[in-house]
Amino acid sequence: MPLEVGIVGLPLVGKTTLFTAMTAAGGGVEAKQEFSSIKPNVGQVNVPDERLKVIESFIPTERIVPATVRIVDVAGLAKGASEGVGMGNKFLAHVRQVDAVMHVVRCYDNSEPITPRDDIETVELELVMADLEVVVGAIDKGAKAARSGDKEAVHRLELLKKCRETLDAGRPVRSMTLSAEDVKAIKSIGLITSKKVLYVANVADDDLGGTGPHAQQVRAWAAEHGGQCVAVCAKLEAELAEMEEAERAEMLGGLGLAEPAVASVTHAAYRLLGLQSFFTAGPKEIRAWTIPVGATAPQAAGVI
Repeated sequence: MPLEVGIVGLPLVGKTTLFTAMTAAGGGVEAKQEFSSIKPNVGQVNVPDERLKVIESFIPTERIVPATVRIVDVAGLAKGASEGVGMGNKFLAHVRQVDAVMHVVRCYDNSEPITPRDDIETVELELVMADLEVVVGAIDKGAKAARSGDKEAVHRLELLKKCRETLDAGRPVRSMTLSAEDVKAIKSIGLITSKKVLYVANVADDDLGGTGPHAQQVRAWAAEHGGQCVAVCAKLEAELAEMEEAERAEMLGGLGLAEPAVASVTHAAYRLLGLQSFFTAGPKEIRAWTIPVGATAPQAAGVI
């Protein structure tokens, strides 16, 4: 299974524009809905890797198969969604089992004031409230199982109670110190706030490097909360994705860019999760495979 990333954010911050740019650039869309739908947009993105071409220069092959990332884009999460505002938060079920969260934050002008930090806090709180609802339900079910005295059930119930305390305090589950055993015990309920976060500062085309004060707020938040941050102009990236290769290369050169910024988003997701690629090569196929950084040769062989 490819790496899965779920895109979240407030309404109208450019989430679906970014999704469109990423999926148009490579991989394609599996299911595309209207922006107002509670159903997710789902697509697959190729992981850019110049090493594949280098390998082909030594080992000619019939086809190259890059590693892929599956992207799940859900509707915008309005303030008060946990209380039914907007489309509510039930659609978050679609991102509960992803590997990481991509939080898109508006850092460009429109009719509303630019408030990156407040926007992040709003979405974080709504995710906390959504997880709290899930945890409370899991505690009710887990209490029955724990009465049997089963050690795993008892451990899971105590852990869920600690998660509830954390969420009740307005903090994400990722702020807790959890062992590998703890993570495994609660993995099945898919707590969104337990996942690592890649913050995407959606910038204007006059701040492609994300050096402006609004993007810097997002970078600061990411650094403070153990996430990563990349700056992308989603509107520009969507335009680039629609161009022919020669036209795109010319425009990138004019902007002083080596590659579309959406490539940096994919690479950042890999770094966030501690992943890397290894390769198999032959006359029929050169393929990139995804493994954790530090994996042994036998572990790498196990994913083939």
